[in-house]
Amino acid sequence: MHKVFIDGQAGTTGLLIRARLDQREDIDLVDINDTERKDESIKQEIIKSSDVVILCLPDDAAKRSVELAEDAPVKFIDASTAHRVDPSWNFGLPELATEQRHQIQNSKRVSNPGCWSTAFLLAMRPLIDAQLLSPKSDFTAHGVSGYSGGGRTMIEDYEERATTHPNNLWYSRPYSLQLQHKHLPEMQLHAGLARKPMFMPSVGHFHQGMLVNIPVTEQAMDRIDSLEQVHLTLQDRYKDEPCVTVHKPNTDDSLEKGFLDPQGANHTNRIDLFVYGNSHQMLLIARLDNLGKGASGAAVQNLNLMLGVDELTGLSLS
Repeated sequence: MHKVFIDGQAGTTGLLIRARLDQREDIDLVDINDTERKDESIKQEIIKSSDVVILCLPDDAAKRSVELAEDAPVKFIDASTAHRVDPSWNFGLPELATEQRHQIQNSKRVSNPGCWSTAFLLAMRPLIDAQLLSPKSDFTAHGVSGYSGGGRTMIEDYEERATTHPNNLWYSRPYSLQLQHKHLPEMQLHAGLARKPMFMPSVGHFHQGMLVNIPVTEQAMDRIDSLEQVHLTLQDRYKDEPCVTVHKPNTDDSLEKGFLDPQGANHTNRIDLFVYGNSHQMLLIARLDNLGKGASGAAVQNLNLMLGVDELTGLSLS
């Protein structure tokens, strides 16, 4: 029986992780009372006695919880942005590169990736590695996510809006307009890019699900002969990855009258990759559940790897 403590269990991600782990017979979830969660001595005792601590906290609080472990042999999974570009932590995206899964399995410090960066990286990294795209090129990405990605406050705001203004919803609202989104450092580092991509996210009036679109111009396609070449590169890279589905180029199979639904991978730990376009322009699209593979599902996948159990225990792909 593995003792697991979710530090920040009352937040959106923490609650979903707990729901995925609550019925597992191999895991003993350690609780802390609401009245005691800010008592560092009590929290320290819980952290030191746990096998794995999953941090679902703001960055500074996550760093402090790690400090409380002192020299205890406890393992950490951090769902905040605090350690995603820290070289002493392993980036928790098993599909990122061939050696990544092994590093996670043998790590005591794993940083859970952001939802936006998970989508961007799994679409881009194989093409960078195969030298089909130059890491020195300037890339852009834009996307839309369900409002649950903003946590409890944003969820409450959008649900209130649906009640008070049902005919005037916030259908799509771009944000991070200063081009300083918190996921950009991990997107650049783990894709191996010379410069940060220009990233333009937005929030839609739906609870969960997301699309990330990466346009690729002809100037960046100098080593790409066809969409089929891109598709085969992605397909070969992910052929043994159960959480990644690579769709055929310019497929209509996943479209609804020409539209791609950002909610199509909801309630799964799956990410869908699409390639659309022609010989002059290409559009890479990644679709995932921002609360699943983009957050709680990814944390459980990393936990399974660190505990040495089947990687997909407690996770769904359909």
